[in-house]
Formats: sequence, C-alpha cells, structure tokens
Amino acid sequence: MIFFEVKCMENISYDSACRGKGNGGFSRRDFVAMGVMAAMATGTGCVSGQRRPASAVGGRSFKTITISTTDCLFEREPMVRPFGFKGGYLTEEWVVASCVRSSSGKFGIGLGTQSCLWSDASVFSSTSEAGGNALMFAMTQHALKLIEGRSFVSPVELNDWLWPQVWEYGKRITSNPKLRATFALNALVSVDNAIWVLFARENGLASFDEMIPDAYRPALSARHSKCASIPLFSYKVPPAEIKSAVDSGYFFMKIKIGQPGTQEEMLAKDMARVSQIHAVLKDCRTPYTKTGRLPYYFDANGRYAKKETLLRFVDHLKKIGAYEQVAIIEEPFDEYADIDVNDIPLRLAADESAHTVKDALERIDMGYRAMALKPIAKTMSMSMKIAQAACDKGVPCFCADLTVSPVLVEWNKSVAARLPAFPGIGDLGLVETNGHQNFRNWETMRRDLAYPDAHWTRTERGVFECDSDYYAKSGGILASMPRYEKMFRI
Repeated sequence: MIFFEVKCMENISYDSACRGKGNGGFSRRDFVAMGVMAAMATGTGCVSGQRRPASAVGGRSFKTITISTTDCLFEREPMVRPFGFKGGYLTEEWVVASCVRSSSGKFGIGLGTQSCLWSDASVFSSTSEAGGNALMFAMTQHALKLIEGRSFVSPVELNDWLWPQVWEYGKRITSNPKLRATFALNALVSVDNAIWVLFARENGLASFDEMIPDAYRPALSARHSKCASIPLFSYKVPPAEIKSAVDSGYFFMKIKIGQPGTQEEMLAKDMARVSQIHAVLKDCRTPYTKTGRLPYYFDANGRYAKKETLLRFVDHLKKIGAYEQVAIIEEPFDEYADIDVNDIPLRLAADESAHTVKDALERIDMGYRAMALKPIAKTMSMSMKIAQAACDKGVPCFCADLTVSPVLVEWNKSVAARLPAFPGIGDLGLVETNGHQNFRNWETMRRDLAYPDAHWTRTERGVFECDSDYYAKSGGILASMPRYEKMFRI
C-alpha cells in the first residue's frame, strides 16, 4: 500500500509518483503532461406518488452548510493478478480519500476507488495505467476546489451542480470531447461520500435511513435480512475455481464475457468459456432461487458490436442448456450503438451506459429490464436518483461492484439491502463484491472498516447477514476513520 497526499498536482514529484510503478507507471512525458493539466485547473414493490424535493428528508428542514476547506490523497493498491475485462487488464487501482470541512468546524471523509478502464476504456488505452488514474485524480482535485466556499442543503443537489462541470473539465484534460460521463462520476465518489458524511454530522443524523431523502424512499424502503454476495470471475479464472466458490456457498455467479480479439474471436472464446463453466455448474443447487438452480450473470462491458452477434451467443446458451439459468446479461453493447433490445427475451441490464436518470430512462425505453446501480462508481447521489427512476418504471435494480475497498462495499451494501427483491430470487438484496478476489492487500484494507470484526462484514455461505446490529450501525459508513483522520491531520 503506497500513500500519497496531494494538495495540487504541482506538488507530486516525478519519483514519488512513479514509486512502485512497474510497467504501469508514469512515463516522464505522462508526468509533464499532468503538470500542464494541473495548471489548467483552479414489478418490484415500489410505490411512488408526489414526492418532496431531494433536499427533504423525513419532512424535516436541514442546515445550510458552507464548505470552507478541502483536501485529498490517494493510495495505490495492487491486484493479485492482472484483472481482465472490456478487452483490457488492470494491475492496480487508486483508492482516493477526500476530506471536506465546514465553516462550523465539522468534517467528512469519503473514499472512492478509481477504475479508468471501466469508466472510459478509450482513456485507459490512450495513456499508461497510472497516467489514466492521474487524470481522474486531477478531476477529483478540481471538484474539491470548485466546492470550496460553496453552501448547500442537499448533497444530491450539490452533486447535480458539480458533476457536469467536472465532466467538462475532464474533456479538456483528456483531450477527449466524447469522454464518458462515468469518468467524471467515478472521480466524484470520494467527494460525494465525504459530503454525505458531513451532511449527516451537521444535521445530527445517526443512520443511513435518516439520510435518505423523501424523494427516493420508495425505492429504498426494504430491509432485507440477507444480501447475496456476488463474486466476479474474469476471463482467465479457471472453471474449477468457480466451482470451488460454489462449493463454499456462493450461488450467484458474475462471469465476464466479451474477451479480447475480433468479434468472431471474442464470440468463439465466450461460447467456449460458458460451455466449460456450465459443464461444472449445471448440477449445482441453491435454496435462494425459485428453480433451485444457480442464476448466471454475464457482463460484456459493451464489447458486442451487433445484436446478431449477441443472439448467436444466446443461441449457444440454449444449445448447451444454460439459457434458463441466465438472470442477467449486463451491458452487451457499446452505449453509442443505440441498439433496441425489446425483442431479446433475456433480462438485459444497463450499467455504465446509465450515467444519469435521463440515460437510465432511455435504456428502459430501449428494452433494458434491470439497472446495475453503482453508488461506489457513479456516486451515492446519482444512484439514489436512478434507483427511484427505475422503481417508478417497475424495473428491478441491484448493486454492482467496481472492485472497491472494504469500506466502499459497505456503502454499496447500504443500498442493496434496501432495494426491492430481484425477480426469481428470494427475499434478498443483491450486491456484487470482488475486491477480496482481486486486491493483494485485502485483509490489510479491512482494517479501515469501522467494525472489522462484525459478522456482517464477511460473506458466509454466499450471503451477507444484515441483522438489527447491521442496520443500527449503518454498516459503519458514518463512523470515524482514524487512519484517514491522521493522514488529514484532524
């Protein structure tokens, strides 16, 4: 774990920024470019009706909060092995911490995990791995500078004001006018979380339930006693390892498809892989589905170029007998393809293409019948809004991962535990978490949890237990984080 405190990009020395870089670090050209860029900156059980604005929570009024100072830092966390998806591979992620202080002296610290490859693969492929992360971190810094001196009542409304400006800034520093909005939202996760913590402390809110604005309560009113813990298996994980996970209790499998190569090469690899996986899992059983069989969750991350190619993959699923077990196919097509999927009978889910409520509603009209929420990648504020929009349309949601830190798993679980149950699955929340599979220092990272020894922070036989203690403590997301407070000299 390598820790960097950064008040502005000019303060990063080339040596410190490249420490531990391997082949994925800055080149000197990347680093000089970053200095230039820094200089530029100064049917789901949902009932809804007329709702209060996002600033209303429980019918109460809330304080106007003025942000006085901000700060941020990052740590580089290596992967166990190269982590493959979207036709590329990650070797590390940057865990970012943002701190916001108010004029009253209170503060909030929020964490985020950067994934340049997931957020915008074109940025990832245009520079070094560390260079892409540095671009996103520069956007986080820019966001914090923008909110200094600004007053707010609602975190959601502050985020609505902030993210378009950060997106435009990102387009400039990446020299990419088509930068995906998710790149900006990913950069804002730590900022948004810090704002929510500050909001809770300023207003004396002791729980996540108290924080939920009235406008979004219909979508977040469940209280599941369990959340399914969904592991992820990327391209190179052998089927025997997947079977071992099932034997240990996992039952909802997320499988990456859309492997590297041409469309024909990708399809051939994907068909061969699902055949191998289904061969070892087809006889496995679970008490958590109506059929008793394991649900399959395939994630293509936009790699399929045409509907015809996906339909060939679907035909293969039928041929091998796996079709009836498919619960979700996530993001089969690139968002710019605008492919209508109303005629595809399987449940397709939107993820990175549903940047905002507008995008989510467009995807629903195109035939997408599930939404992958990512409070840990698209901000809690935006995710609440998307959850409610989907709920109003009768479209089920679940929480997907970004390969995030243990603290952020709890933020994600806070939403998953309160969403309506997913069709075909028992009375469960659904939350993907794969950090334990992919971060080399996972157990060390767990020390930042407010309650690292709590049973509800660990997966047991494929589920997280969400009992009264879990809800009383809100998963620890509003508790202090001593290590980061020390880093920020609080």
